[in-house]
Amino acid sequence: MMFRKYQFGAILLSLVPVATALSASAQEDPKSIVADQIREQGYACSSPKSAKHDEQASKPDEEVWILECENATYRVRLIPDMGARVEKLD
Repeated sequence: MMFRKYQFGAILLSLVPVATALSASAQEDPKSIVADQIREQGYACSSPKSAKHDEQASKPDEEVWILECENATYRVRLIPDMGARVEKLD
């Protein structure tokens, strides 16, 4: 019986790297997430280059990102359960 406990533990430990790799590959790049959000709202963002989190402008439940696309740069406020507030920057 004790062998089975150790065998089960070894099986669980062997699955940890697999689960970690799957969750890491399932996560998207922030620039893709923010670009997809503003595209859904009708803004043009061809070839997103970067998305930088603006910690000073962010608040609890309101993340602010500076999204640089090939055609424009935007300040994007992501608010849960609402559309993003998008401001085109010069």
